[in-house]
Amino acid sequence: MSAKLDIVFEDEYMIACVKPYGISSQPDNGSGEDLMTTIRNYLYDKDIASGKPDPGEPYLAVINRLDRPVAGIVLYAKSQEAASRLSESLQSDEMSKYYQAVVTGFMDEPEGTLTDWILFDKKSNVSKIVSKDTKGAKYAELNYEVLDELDTDEGPISYLLIELLTGRHHQIRCQLANAGCGIWGDTKYNPKYSADRNKSKKPGSTKPGKNNQKKKSPGIGLFSTMLEFTHPFTGEEITLHREPEGEAFDIIDQVDW
Repeated sequence: MSAKLDIVFEDEYMIACVKPYGISSQPDNGSGEDLMTTIRNYLYDKDIASGKPDPGEPYLAVINRLDRPVAGIVLYAKSQEAASRLSESLQSDEMSKYYQAVVTGFMDEPEGTLTDWILFDKKSNVSKIVSKDTKGAKYAELNYEVLDELDTDEGPISYLLIELLTGRHHQIRCQLANAGCGIWGDTKYNPKYSADRNKSKKPGSTKPGKNNQKKKSPGIGLFSTMLEFTHPFTGEEITLHREPEGEAFDIIDQVDW
């Protein structure tokens, strides 16, 4: 995969790459490739090529992890100090995060803010919208703007620009589904695709079958398209940007507006 590594930005402190659909941002307990390992291999080979003696395994820390079925820009720090400063920027809302999304259905308003309380169930790896007083619930907020709407043979779909204001587990997927416009292709939160998820389960089992293992996870209509922040060492204003790609966005591109 190294030859296919799409580097958006790199300097001595950090590196940002586009994570493809269906792989993890970092090593996990599942099987299959992950972007962090690929970048580590790239940095190691780069050190060797530069003549650095016995470079060892490069340090790398993920700053904005993406779900496996989501694609887009992921930022990594190359040192503990860089990781600390970038994480602080992220946690203090000094790093702006934008996504583009294709959803099923039409939003009630052309633009707006979704505010909810989200509870994450570690056992099922699913988040859900709950009341404010629910134990363990966390506040979730995002802004959205409808870029386009269209009717298709499979029903209405909308094209959204999203600014993620908080970073909760599966937040965008959960909040949009709760608003009646689940992410295109999302078998976990969009009921339009839940039948596909159930078909992949083994008879008599509540666990996904072989066709739905993590390494086989398909892409959904959600792409991390832009990060904006102040460089923690140079003070430069950084904008990292990539236009979305994938089946959901191909549908939008093919429409003759």
